[in-house]
Amino acid sequence: MGSGQVTDWQGKNVTVAGLGVSGIPAARVLHGLGAKVTVVNDGDDERARTQAAELESLGVTVRLGDARGEAAMGRSTLPEGTELIVTAPGWRPDNPLFRAAEKAGVPVWGDVELAWRLRGHDSRKAAPWLAVTGTNGKTTTVQMLASILKAAGLRTAAVGNIGVSLLDAVLGEEEYDVLAVELSSYQLHWAPSLRAHSAVVLNLAPDHLDWHGSMEAYAADKGRVYEGNRVACVYNTADKATEDLVREADVEEGCRAIGFTLGAPGPSQLGVVDGILVDRAFVEDRYRNAQELAEVSDVRPPAPHNIANALAAAALARAYGVPAKAVRDGLRSFTPDAHRIAHVADVDGVAYVDDSKATNTHAAQASLAAYESIVWIAGGLAKGATFGELVAESAKRLRGVVLIGADRALIREALARHAPEVPVVDLDRTDTGAMLQAVQEARRLARPGDTVLLAPACASMDMFANYNKRGDAFARAVRELGA
Repeated sequence: MGSGQVTDWQGKNVTVAGLGVSGIPAARVLHGLGAKVTVVNDGDDERARTQAAELESLGVTVRLGDARGEAAMGRSTLPEGTELIVTAPGWRPDNPLFRAAEKAGVPVWGDVELAWRLRGHDSRKAAPWLAVTGTNGKTTTVQMLASILKAAGLRTAAVGNIGVSLLDAVLGEEEYDVLAVELSSYQLHWAPSLRAHSAVVLNLAPDHLDWHGSMEAYAADKGRVYEGNRVACVYNTADKATEDLVREADVEEGCRAIGFTLGAPGPSQLGVVDGILVDRAFVEDRYRNAQELAEVSDVRPPAPHNIANALAAAALARAYGVPAKAVRDGLRSFTPDAHRIAHVADVDGVAYVDDSKATNTHAAQASLAAYESIVWIAGGLAKGATFGELVAESAKRLRGVVLIGADRALIREALARHAPEVPVVDLDRTDTGAMLQAVQEARRLARPGDTVLLAPACASMDMFANYNKRGDAFARAVRELGA
């Protein structure tokens, strides 16, 4: 069951690691194909018991709680007879289950690997994948790409880590010409045979290092997206690490390296000239010719990092043969998700912008770079991050800072070192009501023409269920200002 296509699942003993958004669909699909499925899950709460009962009613075996308990005691959690493990993305590679699998010679696949293998069961469903990964910007880029592909009249969907199950896409009733696929580093780690039509690594910055173990391992997992690419490996010219991954990739003969840049593009690049997005990669005689794709004003919002996302999406679409007009039309019709540099309101000449999705320093840096004079609302769970570089690069833009959340002291210390002249309000509270006070303090610091920017550079779970709830709280607080 290592590298070949599995055509007969009848009676195969498969262990699914983890309930949840990927584990439950995987268990259902494998059971439906005739496999003997056992689900192991490290949680044993009411929700897990409800999910387990639903699967057990189908004939799936579910073991709750013992994965975590046995792992704590260092024992194997590999069910007897297991021939394959399909894991949820969040399970760490050092889990005893996987160590036991390696010792027993049992392969481990993720949900992406399973979907990739199953897509070949029906030739009508074997649509090529245009794959997007990177530390930040994945979801926006994939959604832009899907919008462009649809504008070209192609049957497509934005799938993967974006929330739409790849298993549903490859096994459902709907047929696709091509899929726009968002992939996390977790998913790529467990997807050894994935071979995309074309792919991009948008950027690389330290993230999830507790899971991967090192920056090198994190980068290597991101780089897996380039393995076996057929047409184009798209990279960020401003981030040399992405180009290095392209150089190291083993691709099909004829696959090209395509760069994107916020400056004027060279041959085999997409870039920006006088407010125009320009293609010098997918044109005849790219050394002399260029193709206009869209205007910067067609990108919403036209912040630098979002223009970079648009160029990456355009590069993948052009690699698939999409005409220039579809790039323009697709970008014009694209609407960003909530909580991604979303303009909430103007109050007394001050713009209030929600970028609650900026859950790490790299994302926050891109957001801060989009505005000239900022009152910054920041803080939350740092996830091991440091903030010195972020503050140093953004200091000249800061009118003031309001800090919230459990790890706000780390940002306060970086501000004291790198921006000591910037006024800081430190709110010593982590309740959800702190957001209203934060917005009120930001209003006091702001001047007409400023932007009050929620770009926390931290995760939200110390105060909110997720970044969406945090952004909603910010928007409600802003509306109260204008009431």
